Amino acid sequence: MRPRIIIGIFVSACFIVAVAAQSTPAPVNVKIDNFTFGPPEVTVPPGTTITWTNRDDIPHTVASSDKAFKSKVMDTDEKYAFTFASPGTYAYFCSIHPKMTGKVIVQ
Repeated sequence: MRPRIIIGIFVSACFIVAVAAQSTPAPVNVKIDNFTFGPPEVTVPPGTTITWTNRDDIPHTVASSDKAFKSKVMDTDEKYAFTFASPGTYAYFCSIHPKMTGKVIVQ
């Protein structure tokens, strides 16, 4: 191959890798502790995966008000992850302790 072709292929490959890296949002973590979700509200771009981790000594769940997602009952240190593909506002709560609430805003 000629040097120009090799350089062109290399530059194109670097561009593709850079674009792919930018299109995957960073994951977000929400901690469940002391009967609260922390942080209680997050704003993320579409495609973001949020992972909830139960750091409390008692079981909890994560369930959206519109039934878009629902975890199993999580004991201490168990996790639940959900990827938010579509824009919108997703209110959620613990189905065992309904006063525990949170919100995900996807924009």
